[in-house]
Amino acid sequence: MSGGEVAGILVAVFWAILVSFLALVLVRLAQTLKATTKMVADVSEKAVPLLADASATVRSAHTQLARVDAIAADVQEVTANASALSSTVSSAFGGPLVKVAAFGYGVRRAIGKKGEPEPKRTVVLGRTLPGARRGGRRNRRSKD
Repeated sequence: MSGGEVAGILVAVFWAILVSFLALVLVRLAQTLKATTKMVADVSEKAVPLLADASATVRSAHTQLARVDAIAADVQEVTANASALSSTVSSAFGGPLVKVAAFGYGVRRAIGKKGEPEPKRTVVLGRTLPGARRGGRRNRRSKD
């Protein structure tokens, strides 16, 4: 055997190994592509019903939100009516009730002080001061 024949055999063996390796890679790649195709088909089979369910859920949520909006508008109207009623009742009955309460307080006070002597009052510059203010005020600038 000559050197050229040995080199030719080595090249043939190398090409045989290379072709076998490439064939193995192509077989594995074909299996991966088949599995990927099957997985995409399964996902699309399951995704279509999920998307339909999601669409139905969104429609239902939209309907519920429309109902809630109507309820909120009604509540706002009721609140405005209650506020108007409250102000009307306050203006209609508030003044007379305050007068009745003040009259009752005055009557109770007059009845309660009927037997007590009237406290002495000090007159300063033409005014009558209540007993609590007779002592005068302390100077605010001085610190004790």
